[in-house]
Amino acid sequence: MNGAGAAPHAAPADGLVLRAPDVVMRLARMGASFPTRLSFMRSLIRRLASERVEVERRVWGINPSGFGRAVYTLTFGGYTYSLVAFAHDLPDEKRTDRVIAEAWDTTYVLYDGVPDEYELDRLAANVPKQEAGRFTERELVLSRANKSVRLFTQVAEHLAAGRQPDAALVRATGYLMRTTAVYGNGKFGIADRDVVAGRPGLEGSFAAEMLLIWLVRGFTHDLVEHIAKCRAPQTYVQLDRTTRRHLGIGNSTGLGMAPFLVSHPLLLDRWVRARETALARVRALREPLPGTEAVAERLMRRAARHLGEWVVEDDRQMGRIETVRREWRALSGAAAGDWWVAPFPWARLLELADDCSLETQELAVALVLEPHGQVVDDLADDMVVAAPPRLDAGMACSELIRLIENNFGYALATDFSAAEETALFWYVSEEKLEPRLGRRHEEAGAACEMPLDVARRVKALHDELMGRTDNATLAALLVESPEHRDAALRVQTVAQCPYAEIRDNLIGSTCLPVDMLRFKLAFFGAAKFDPKSDRWTRITLYQGAPLWNELDDAARADDWWLPVFGNGEDAGHEGVVA
Repeated sequence: MNGAGAAPHAAPADGLVLRAPDVVMRLARMGASFPTRLSFMRSLIRRLASERVEVERRVWGINPSGFGRAVYTLTFGGYTYSLVAFAHDLPDEKRTDRVIAEAWDTTYVLYDGVPDEYELDRLAANVPKQEAGRFTERELVLSRANKSVRLFTQVAEHLAAGRQPDAALVRATGYLMRTTAVYGNGKFGIADRDVVAGRPGLEGSFAAEMLLIWLVRGFTHDLVEHIAKCRAPQTYVQLDRTTRRHLGIGNSTGLGMAPFLVSHPLLLDRWVRARETALARVRALREPLPGTEAVAERLMRRAARHLGEWVVEDDRQMGRIETVRREWRALSGAAAGDWWVAPFPWARLLELADDCSLETQELAVALVLEPHGQVVDDLADDMVVAAPPRLDAGMACSELIRLIENNFGYALATDFSAAEETALFWYVSEEKLEPRLGRRHEEAGAACEMPLDVARRVKALHDELMGRTDNATLAALLVESPEHRDAALRVQTVAQCPYAEIRDNLIGSTCLPVDMLRFKLAFFGAAKFDPKSDRWTRITLYQGAPLWNELDDAARADDWWLPVFGNGEDAGHEGVVA
């Protein structure tokens, strides 16, 4: 077995067997990821629902044309936070999703507390400038978003005329606005992560950012309804619940996100280890827990509908979607009725998926986790890292060689003298301070390369170590060749954290950065990946998620995995996940 059902890597103290890192951490599989119930948006909504959080609209200074400011507040984990939103009159010629934009339809900040008039005026003078603004520790997350012009306009027009927007267009687009950046963790002078890392509810990875996006989603609903009502107060109707639930937040994500996975190896290990531990727990169940087989069959039907609604322009991804649709029908047909009677049904389902494409295998992984909240949800609390890795300079060179040969076989097997294996280089744009990808043998700039060539660096370290005596230490080597320090630290880190490294050559000609983007975005909870090239993608966030007034029933609030447009138990947010 080498896919969803693969289990050759013995691991945790509880005796579970996890999938091997050499299977899980390859780019092709990472680029086939789906959101799971451990994804950050799902975990956040569960926390919000457990506290029955209520969102209050405190300020609504939006004019009839839809421009102005609004403030929403909530109390969560014992702290009060506010979304401060600004809607702008943006000329069409200035509307762009590129990072070089200097103006947007809307700009936002997640504020620590409730801003008074003085603070609102300060934010109004700075938040619309985004990177060019001046910020304080009270600002936790900074963001901006542009309208999906066609859908936003149609929704406003239809609601003003007393009817719901076109279902096909809502289904095809899925959002009224899409964010072009969501900044946290101290960027541009806003609060460092340490400010909220110990607060209940926001201690998880990217929790503050996910909270802002959920609030922005609600603001977009309010904004389009406000515009429609101002246009025709006599005929105006509100969005119905089905449409409102299906309208999430779009996002355009490019290369800027990819290096994070390399620069945060311990965090990467925690994320993947939690998911793989969850998978191992479910796979080890000898028989289904009461009701879980019925939930799984319902969710398989929902997933099939979701796949049917997932349509993109990219030929490569559309071909993969069509393959998953076909394979999922066969898998769903097999996993029914008597399937659940024989021992270890979840393990057998994953093994059956091993004969399918990587996307179907990873969809099966997400599926089997979904009915098992009581078995796996505690793992979401262990997906953060506090302590940075430390170098053991006293390690014997012979031990370091052993670690490299055990964990970096892919690096040692790569011939870095071949042009195709060094075809790419990562660098930071001087103009926008954002990561970019260059072609080493065609473009200048490799002298400014970012250290994402981990495989090449580890192989160079191995070559250097092979000339050392058995009793030589790493410290002695680094005195002579300090350039190997980072590679040595990576090797030691992976020995303790097996999922800390992407086990592929990130500067080779076959590297597709979009695989890294999809992997990370799936952990956020994103769905309906819409790649626009091998370097950027569009996604939808919070599609199907509960609305602000739907957090009173925790079970229903958690039932929105792979939602589809429409009503019924297969659409999401109707049935209850165990």
